Amino acid sequence: MDLLFARRIRVAFGLLLVSLGLLVACSEQTERDAVHILKVDTSVGPILDRYIDRGIDRAEDSEAKLVVIELDTPGGLDSSMRDIVQRIESADVPIAIYVYPPGGRAASAGTFITMAGHLAVMAPNTSIGAASAINSDGSDIEGTLGRKVEEDAVAFIRGIALLRERNADWAESAVRDAEAVNQAEAVELDVVDYVANDLDDLLAQAEGRTFDLKPGQPVTLRGLPEAPRVTTEMTVWERFLDIIADPTIASILIAVGFFAIIAEVMNPGMFLPGIVGVVSLMLGFLAFGVLPVETTGLILMLLGIVLIAAELFVPGGLLGLGGLVALALGGIIAFRDTPAELRPPLWLVAILVFVVGGMFVSMAAAVARLRNLNVTTGSAAMLGKLAVVRTPLTPEGYVFVQGERWRAHLARGTAHEGDRVRIVGADGLRLQVEPIESEEKPT
Repeated sequence: MDLLFARRIRVAFGLLLVSLGLLVACSEQTERDAVHILKVDTSVGPILDRYIDRGIDRAEDSEAKLVVIELDTPGGLDSSMRDIVQRIESADVPIAIYVYPPGGRAASAGTFITMAGHLAVMAPNTSIGAASAINSDGSDIEGTLGRKVEEDAVAFIRGIALLRERNADWAESAVRDAEAVNQAEAVELDVVDYVANDLDDLLAQAEGRTFDLKPGQPVTLRGLPEAPRVTTEMTVWERFLDIIADPTIASILIAVGFFAIIAEVMNPGMFLPGIVGVVSLMLGFLAFGVLPVETTGLILMLLGIVLIAAELFVPGGLLGLGGLVALALGGIIAFRDTPAELRPPLWLVAILVFVVGGMFVSMAAAVARLRNLNVTTGSAAMLGKLAVVRTPLTPEGYVFVQGERWRAHLARGTAHEGDRVRIVGADGLRLQVEPIESEEKPT
């Protein structure tokens, strides 16, 4: 009977998996000859690049009549912008970039993307331009590097404008002089094709237009107003990755994870810092995994964190020093080929170096103080003395002795806050204590 029941459970489970697979397969099927809509309301970055690539792939697979990318962005990463532009230019379906909704903008990297569309359309009260290159912290790129970046951006945007037969001189001024215009000025300057109040208006005005899908491949848009519409949304996972796949946020996650794990190691049994630390580290390394970062460098950084944590158990300096070296080398290797805008900000790196360095200076001072105490006054300075329990010893905790708080390990029995224990030894920065005998306790 049990075997028959187990067999039925396996069959039911198998049927469930097949049903789920069919459901997913059916959900991915898209009606042919449709208008596909992608909605962009975030900064340009690696996740947006993947989302647009996925949306265009879906449209190509179903031979869509047109892809409309509704764009509202303050700009973003140059490397991701270039990938998106290249994907649009290589697409096998027509693509319209629609700066939408009213009040939206196609600033900075969004200017390049808008001008790369086969159709460039703007909603009322929208703007485009201000495409000058800047650092990830918003500052200007100075010196020779700044000139190189500017000239490269100018050449790129002029190439886009010439390919789509748009105003290349204005495109250059948007990069060199950060010029921006509204929708009416953009049409007048031949930056975009027309203004549309909404998607229906966009499709009505696009009907019958002819342009080159690719050089030498003319295409005429037909049947747009009555075509079915398919919307490809960002998945929840893509939205989540879009938030954490920022060099500053990723760095903060790793920093929080590092210090939380250190707190758990120094206060075993608290659990919450350990859980927060592990989750933060995983999310931080996941975020850097999304960014163009060398994996070997990330592994070295993780090794450095492990070595630094091990230093708390085996004090002496070698493990900590090795951890710092591994962190430094890992950072150099991880970001050596990463674009400047994807690297962690210098201010955050400086804070981390200062805090980690301060930790080791404090640890070294504590070790030196303990060793000096033993040398100048002998072991009697600590051994045999009574200490007051500050946190329950189960068996790890903290005690108070000679005006200082020390980590302690109880060899036997239990001790609660306020109890007195006797120091019987020392292991690095951790004291070995035992409960005092009943006759020694004050009456």
